[in-house]
Amino acid sequence: VQLVESGGGLVQPGGSLRLSCAASGFTFSRYGMRWYRQAPGLERELVAHISSSSGTTNYADSVKGRFTISRDNAKNTVYLQMNSLKPEDTAVYYCNTWDSGLLYWGQGTQVTVSS
Repeated sequence: VQLVESGGGLVQPGGSLRLSCAASGFTFSRYGMRWYRQAPGLERELVAHISSSSGTTNYADSVKGRFTISRDNAKNTVYLQMNSLKPEDTAVYYCNTWDSGLLYWGQGTQVTVSS
């Protein structure tokens, strides 16, 4: 299993970013996917989840209405569209999947929201 995140960067408050996570090594279309984030000194927190068929999405209260998770099973890629970004969204963002009790993580992509 390999997960490779991209799309992070420095953005001003109120701005937008789109994160991507390219997956390989497993049958992507059969698995739910998640985005997590971890800010310095804090625990890793779940940001968003999408089911294998995109039929179900869930969000942390802190990002509801601002972030959108989506996936393209033909491209083996999951996305996180982040709008109206706030300084408190600053973190390393990770994509994640799981199978038989094992968790798989990418290397993360840094998102910094600052003026």
